[in-house]
Amino acid sequence: MGGSCCGPGAHPIHLWPPHFAFSDHHPRDLGPHSGPALLVSLASEVQDLHLAQRKEMATGFSKGPTLGLLPDVPSLMETLSYSYCYVGIMTGPFFRYRTYLDWLEQPFPGAVPSLRPLLRRAWPAPLFGLLFLLSSHLFPLEAVREDAFYARPLPARLFYMIPVFFAFRMRFYVAWIAAECGCIAAGFGAYPVAAKARAGGGPTLQCPPPSSPEKAASLEYDYETIRNIDCYGTDFCTRVREGMRYWNMTVQWWLAQYIYKSAPTRSYVLRSAWTMLLSAYWHGLHPGYYLSFLTIPLCLAAEGRLESALRGRLSPRGQKAWDWVHWFLKMRAYDYMCMGFVLLSMADTLRYWASIYFCIHFLALAALGLGLALAGGSPGRRKAASQPTSLAPEKLREE
Repeated sequence: MGGSCCGPGAHPIHLWPPHFAFSDHHPRDLGPHSGPALLVSLASEVQDLHLAQRKEMATGFSKGPTLGLLPDVPSLMETLSYSYCYVGIMTGPFFRYRTYLDWLEQPFPGAVPSLRPLLRRAWPAPLFGLLFLLSSHLFPLEAVREDAFYARPLPARLFYMIPVFFAFRMRFYVAWIAAECGCIAAGFGAYPVAAKARAGGGPTLQCPPPSSPEKAASLEYDYETIRNIDCYGTDFCTRVREGMRYWNMTVQWWLAQYIYKSAPTRSYVLRSAWTMLLSAYWHGLHPGYYLSFLTIPLCLAAEGRLESALRGRLSPRGQKAWDWVHWFLKMRAYDYMCMGFVLLSMADTLRYWASIYFCIHFLALAALGLGLALAGGSPGRRKAASQPTSLAPEKLREE
């Protein structure tokens, strides 16, 4: 059980979440199939194996087991079995072939705990489900498509995107918690805590498999590899880029590993724009996806530039106040972008955004302009602020 675990789940790959049973979307909008994502991930793992084998042949000696490396190239039947593994066939998190293989080859599966971790993970789901039902009943999305909605006062129109995004989050918190619980019930994605597994990527430290049932039972395990949502982090983190990091976490790893790193530019903002563009395409051809996803790089550029220009100049108390304001604006930015994601059509999305005067776009442009005018702070602060903590954080790098 010493591999690096992370690979695609057998169904939809989404930066925003996969669609759940009580989705507002049409059934045809269930999102892209994960077959390409599975093959991209598996092909990368096979390539790593070939590179390691060539290096062994060139040097004439083997360095022994390498973290995350496949033992051999999977056969066609093994590839199909992985692609249609039942734990990920609905809304399961992304997981690599190495994770799948470690699960199958777990030497003492009876020693891996599942009931207690499952209960710890599942307990908030009923509350989130009730909150979803209540908020979607009181603030139905369809109201935004009606002419009468636009006769309401501006404050009412501005406010409406808040409960819409709240219902959106609650719905997918339930979906992802249920998906994680399915994995936990099967003991899928369990690694010793000492391996320091990360969402999507799996263990970051080599952890030899236990040699006996007693040693296996004495280990402490976690299921961080298949952790797909951090509800608290999503709601209460301060920055837009951090919000992305806590949302659909296993897919964030996939996007960072295979899209962000291969972007044809070195700029963090431009790499993010490239990643968002491909993520929108993967979701489908609805214009709302593109309008929402391509607003994210603007928000990232604005918050990074303005923060590097101003936050460091404030007192500790001023920085705390800054963080509260930043959190409030981050949530409003996600409220705003969510409307494009759920309304889907260009006409409906632009109609709503126009009714609130494209406030987030203009606010982001103003913040970016102010940050540029103030020269973005010192070079050191600019470099620190531009570090990609969401799409390609240090913990998401392949070891």
